Amino acid sequence: MVRALAPYASKPEETRGRLHPEPEHSMRSPFQRDRDRIIHSTAFRRLTHKTQVFVYHEGDHYRTRLTHSLEVAQIARTVSRALGLDEDLAETLALAHDLGHTPFGHAGEEALNAEMARFGGFSHNDQTLRILTRLERRYAEFDGLNLTWEALEGTVKHNGPLRGSGIDRALPPTIAEYDRCHPLALDQFPSAEAQVAALADDIAYNNHDIDDGLRAGLFPVADLAEVPLVGPVFQSVASRYPGLEESRLIHEAIRRLIDLMVCDLIVETRSRIAASGVGSADAVRALGTPVVAFSAEMRRNDRAFKDFLLERMYRHYRVNRMSSKARRVVHDLFALYLAEPQCLPSEWCQLAAGPDNEQTARVAADYLAGMTDRFALDEHHRLFDTYSPT
Repeated sequence: MVRALAPYASKPEETRGRLHPEPEHSMRSPFQRDRDRIIHSTAFRRLTHKTQVFVYHEGDHYRTRLTHSLEVAQIARTVSRALGLDEDLAETLALAHDLGHTPFGHAGEEALNAEMARFGGFSHNDQTLRILTRLERRYAEFDGLNLTWEALEGTVKHNGPLRGSGIDRALPPTIAEYDRCHPLALDQFPSAEAQVAALADDIAYNNHDIDDGLRAGLFPVADLAEVPLVGPVFQSVASRYPGLEESRLIHEAIRRLIDLMVCDLIVETRSRIAASGVGSADAVRALGTPVVAFSAEMRRNDRAFKDFLLERMYRHYRVNRMSSKARRVVHDLFALYLAEPQCLPSEWCQLAAGPDNEQTARVAADYLAGMTDRFALDEHHRLFDTYSPT
C-alpha cells in the first residue's frame, strides 16, 4: 500500500531533477534510486572501517561510521513515517551524511583541515559533495552518483543555510562551485526530511556514544546520575529491575532514551508545523526557521548530554592518545604526498601536478580522506617504516 505524504513533505514526483537528466525508473521513485546508489557506492562501504570514536582495532563492538549511519537512518525513517514525510529521502540523507569523513573521526578531519589551510581548507560536508558529484566513478555517462537536487540540497544544508543574514563564513570550494551550475538555494533551510536526518544524527550519536563509553570503561554508570534525562532514565531502569546485569541495564536505558528523544522530536515538530501553517516542501524551506526541532526542555537535555560526553569521553586520555597518533599519521601522509606526488598510486599521481601545488594538495586530500583507519595505518607503516615492503 502506498502511503499518502503530508502536504509539507518532499514529493518524489515533484523532484527538481538531476544535474544529468535520466529517464525515471518504472518501479523505484527518484529518492529510492538515490538511496540505492549510496548503498552501492565505494565510499559507503568504506565507512565500515572508519572511526566513530574508537579506532577499528580497539574492539569489534564499538560503533563505526557505517553502523552509526545505519542507526541514524533507522531513526530518521521512524520520525519521517510519523510526520508523513518521504522516508526514502530521509534515509538517503542519513546514509550519506558521513561519507566525506576522513579516517580517525574528528581528529583526522581537524588534522587534514590544518594541512589544507593554505589551499582552502577541508570539511567533511564539502568532501561529501565531492564524493557524490565527482569522486565516485561508476557510471558510464557521468562522474559522481547524479543524485536528485533534493538529496544534494539536504546533504549540503543538513545543519541549515550556508549563506544569508548573519552568516559570514565563506562557502567551501566544492559547494560554491557546484552551486554555480546547479543552485541549491543555500540561503534557505533544507527540506523537512533533511532536518529530520540532522536531528536523528544527534539522537544516535549522543546515545550510542554513551553506550560505547560505558562499555569501554571510560566512565561508570554511577557518573551519569547527575546528567539531566540520562541519570533519571538509568535510575528508573535500575529500580524496576533490581540486580539487572550491567550490559542489559545499559541497553534498556539507551533504548528508552532514544524513544524519549524521538517522541519529543515528533511532538514538537507537529506543533511547529501546525503553528507555521506550511503547506509544501518549498514553504518549509522559505520559513526562515527550522520546522523540525526538539522542545526547549529536550534541547537543554541534549546540551547536557553533549557537555558530559565532551568532558568524560572525547577528552579522555585514551581517546586523546589515539587522536594524537591520528593527527601524526595524517600529517605525515599528507606532507609526503604534497612534497612527492610520485608516491601516490599511479591513478592518483596522474591527477596531481608538481610538488607543493594546490592541485596536488587537493588530490592528496581526496586520496587521504577516502582511506579507512586500517588503510591509513598500513599506508603510514609502508611509507615510513624502513623495513616495511612497499
